[in-house]
Amino acid sequence: MISDDPAREPTGVAATAVAATATAAAAAAGDGDGDGFGKALPGEGAALLEPVDRVSWRWTASLSLVNLGVFLGFFTPIQILLPMQLQRLDAAHKAELLSWVTGVGALVAMVVNPLAGALSDRTTSRFGRRRPWILAGALLGAGGLLLTAGRHGLVGITVGWVVAQAGLNVMLAGAAAPVADQVPRAQRAVVSGWTGISQSLGLLVGALLVTLLVSGIAGGYAAVAAMTVALALPFVLFFADPVLAPEARRSLNLRSLLAGYWVSPRRYPDFGWAWLTRFLINLGNAIGTLYLLFYLTDAVHYRSPDDGVLILTAVYTLAALLTAVPSGAVSDRTGRRRALVVVSCTVMAAAALLLALVHTWPATIVAAAVLGAGYGVYLAVDQALVTQVLPAAADRAKDLGVINIANSGPQVLAPVIAAPIVADFGGYFGLYLATALITLLAGLLVHRIRGVA
Repeated sequence: MISDDPAREPTGVAATAVAATATAAAAAAGDGDGDGFGKALPGEGAALLEPVDRVSWRWTASLSLVNLGVFLGFFTPIQILLPMQLQRLDAAHKAELLSWVTGVGALVAMVVNPLAGALSDRTTSRFGRRRPWILAGALLGAGGLLLTAGRHGLVGITVGWVVAQAGLNVMLAGAAAPVADQVPRAQRAVVSGWTGISQSLGLLVGALLVTLLVSGIAGGYAAVAAMTVALALPFVLFFADPVLAPEARRSLNLRSLLAGYWVSPRRYPDFGWAWLTRFLINLGNAIGTLYLLFYLTDAVHYRSPDDGVLILTAVYTLAALLTAVPSGAVSDRTGRRRALVVVSCTVMAAAALLLALVHTWPATIVAAAVLGAGYGVYLAVDQALVTQVLPAAADRAKDLGVINIANSGPQVLAPVIAAPIVADFGGYFGLYLATALITLLAGLLVHRIRGVA
């Protein structure tokens, strides 16, 4: 039984009794899916039980702020600061340099996220399994952002961004797991909607910070670094995190650590299909957004591309705000996840086709609104879906880290696909056509997930 009030957390014999009650209640309510996914094994402890108590709006808001800090740190450099920095370095090769820096950073993310998740799963601190990693990651990520700001060569910028990516992915590993740890399934899509909105807000808040509130590249990085840490503090300081008993801690060695990066799709096919659909959706999104600033400059010929990115981000975010939580509420009430993912993929593909066919500013605004609406649905429902196909309760953060490879992996692959398309295979028309086709394929494959409605 999970509470957001530290004073109400049961301990000792009381925790055992509450754990037994929670297990019985979950079974009586039919909360499980019958396949053992995400369940605690006998003797693993109360921290690993399927949650049954609804979380409060304050808990949801604080976790949403953590996610806002993570994605503010991720997206503001990728969308605005790094392109500006690399354009100053070499305007003629800005696209290739951006692809290089973001690709290396994404490779680091793919390694760090599951590793941090595995360590988080085994943390027995009295502050819980997730909060120490959220704070440590925020501090390291902020340090990496400041390091990036002070570099003027390609190697230095890349090293700084690698440090920032490492820290932010440690933070993300801690922030991804509390929904599975503490939110009952009947509330997960709504909570995921709110935390997902923070992902979109990260784009908008970051754009406002670095275009309106602070000046210069160094000031932009400093503001993002400060916000990343500040937004993590309410959740870290004021909300309880279930504590893992030392006797329930699984051993960790190099062999098991390396093996943890692989979750067999044969043994856990739903997990495999969920991973693949997320990978494809994020690949389409990464291909479509990587060159947004350059698209406005070279294809739309917008008079102020930096301001254009801010306007599009605001439109996109507003549309996501309008769809994320309502679609999450529908999903929780009906228990259906897959159909809404298909809807989101179809809507996002339509937006990509509009960008491919019409290179005008009004069409770009409409496309941003449509894309945001589709992505808002996806953020709420897909995260809830993923928490229902996790193989084991003891490895929630690690397995979510493996899932998050489907977020960062496309950042590596997208430049490899996007750069030659823009240069040799249709330019921006080809780029956004590829985005639409990849996104539609994800919508088709989500039906292969059998254990979730």
